Amino acid sequence: MKRLGRQVVGLVLASLLLYGGLLPPVRGFFSLPPVMRLSTEAPLQLHWDLPAGLVRQVEMQVDREEPGWRQLQIKLLGFIPLKNITVQMVRPVWVNPGGQAIGVLLKTEGVMVVGQAAVTDEMGNKLYPARQAGLEIGDVIVAIDGVKVENDQKVADLVDAAGRARRPVKLSVQREGRLLNLNIQPIYCRETKRYRIGIFVRDSTAGVGTLTFYDQEKHIFGALGHMVTGDGRNGGNISGGRIVAAAIQGIHQGRRGQPGEKIGVFLENSKFSGIIQKNTTVGIFGTISGEIPAFYTQPLPVALAETVHPGPAEILTVVEGEKVESFQVEIERVMLNQRTSGRGLILRITDPRLLSLTGGIIQGMSGSPIIQDGQLIGAVTHVFINDPARGYGVLAEWMLEETDLVAPTRGSAVETPGKLHIMENNVG
Repeated sequence: MKRLGRQVVGLVLASLLLYGGLLPPVRGFFSLPPVMRLSTEAPLQLHWDLPAGLVRQVEMQVDREEPGWRQLQIKLLGFIPLKNITVQMVRPVWVNPGGQAIGVLLKTEGVMVVGQAAVTDEMGNKLYPARQAGLEIGDVIVAIDGVKVENDQKVADLVDAAGRARRPVKLSVQREGRLLNLNIQPIYCRETKRYRIGIFVRDSTAGVGTLTFYDQEKHIFGALGHMVTGDGRNGGNISGGRIVAAAIQGIHQGRRGQPGEKIGVFLENSKFSGIIQKNTTVGIFGTISGEIPAFYTQPLPVALAETVHPGPAEILTVVEGEKVESFQVEIERVMLNQRTSGRGLILRITDPRLLSLTGGIIQGMSGSPIIQDGQLIGAVTHVFINDPARGYGVLAEWMLEETDLVAPTRGSAVETPGKLHIMENNVG
């Protein structure tokens, strides 16, 4: 009986531990990092949701101070130590949040393969020489037979010349950061009377997007929040590009399975313009000049990635003309380990007016700045195809790292902050 009693007690204790581990406050406690960064411009607080009755029993104290650092200790009832956290206090970078509609004109090095087509030979057979040789949609052809190519006509002429010489054409191709060499035998097309390899190419990109942030003193901008490419794999090498002011003339609403889009025009007498210098997985960047009509008249700090949290926020974007407006959203999830993909958070559009106008996140909204707790935390990037009200965003700090602006990690200490605070759970 004693042995059975001990087994029952053990099972009860194990159940209590398992149940406790599933509770949000317990999970939140174990997710608190031992080392973290906090902005000198934001309240010193931990986003650890606790019930109202418990939050009054838990407090944080500054255990030790050094230049640029704080050693915090979380205590229960004021004397029972729970956890130590080392905090680096950093000065954030201040930028002007954007939201303005922009026209993006980007010219890449080489030409991008955007499609493949059959070549009808003299016998009427439909052949795909490029596909059979391993050329893929999204590949960037930078040279043919050692000659750099910049447009579709140059590609057609070099391929035709190789075919008439009865030899394969040698393509130098960029794919996912690698340089490949492909040999393809051109086929005489009875329809065009020229030698072809069966591809469609594009030598530039143009579209409508949104300005994310800019620095008026250093004339630096960031926009879009993602790379400008045909398929998301290439596009880092650019030979020229610029942005200009745009006006939104119409909206195609987004629906489940069918992304919407902004219908915009590039303004001939643009009040501002910029030169694109970088095309990266987290946006396009460069220099900007001119008069930019701002929604926020003062700069905002760029949030440290660790301080972005689920909860209410707002986005700035244009839905008509050139007017930047604010719309409510909800940050559902933050993913700090997705730097490579640039998808740092998931958000949901909650603003009734924006949902009625656009159906949710639509093309052309990419780059719309996201504001939370008085800080720029990120930019809208992608929509969920089957749920247009939801989509991905990139963290603003990741975008900032691609510019010549001082990164937040290079900050310095200030005076000891005021009262420390643990977030209270106001739900239920």
